[in-house]
Amino acid sequence: MANLAGKVALVTGSARGIGAAIAKRLAADGAKVVVNYSKSEDEAEELVAAIKKAGGEAVAVKADLSVPAEIPGLFAAVKKQFGQLDILVNNAGVMDRGPIEDVTAEHVNRHFDLNVRGPILCTVEALKMLPKGGKIVNVSSNITRMAIPGSSVYTATKGAIDVLTQVWATELGPKGITVNAISPGATDTDMNDDMSSSEKKQTLQMTALGRLGTSEDIADATAFLVSEDARWVTGERLAASGGLRG
Repeated sequence: MANLAGKVALVTGSARGIGAAIAKRLAADGAKVVVNYSKSEDEAEELVAAIKKAGGEAVAVKADLSVPAEIPGLFAAVKKQFGQLDILVNNAGVMDRGPIEDVTAEHVNRHFDLNVRGPILCTVEALKMLPKGGKIVNVSSNITRMAIPGSSVYTATKGAIDVLTQVWATELGPKGITVNAISPGATDTDMNDDMSSSEKKQTLQMTALGRLGTSEDIADATAFLVSEDARWVTGERLAASGGLRG
């Protein structure tokens, strides 16, 4: 278990799914956690209550990261509540699938506004507080290695995240800040609820461990990347995919 006592972590889009599991794990490791949400207020407050019941410390803060004007307020709330920020997990994202001939400008904007512009602007704000030894983890996806039909726009956003991770690691290395990406494979969350039975069967056949991942699988790998054990790891993309190969 990583020791994050004295650290403050912000996990964006963490009311449900992978983000919620990451928030829980980092809190269990001793971090004070900011649970960010845009619409799922009840789920966010339930998560905060669960963290507190387990002996941790957490607060929920509403901010829609697809709206640039709401991002500074999120970080102002972090500073007001805890006075510092040591860990940023850029997790908030959206995925809508569909054939390329049906893609519209609105579809592209919806994905890039949240999945790419959101992490960029969050990182800009985080750097006003992150100290030497700070950690940034970007949630990418193993989909960038698979070329799945109907996922072109979402895949493009995650490809951008992979590149941003490498650039930021180089740029922020002199400041002592590490930047890595965690790349989940097929994970049992509501984001994948629209997988057909045939898609699920095919995915399981391509996954060495023969099952879908859980949110906790991704959270545990993320916990490594923000721990002192990963102090010499930066600019990397860690596939937490059960050996999924396209």
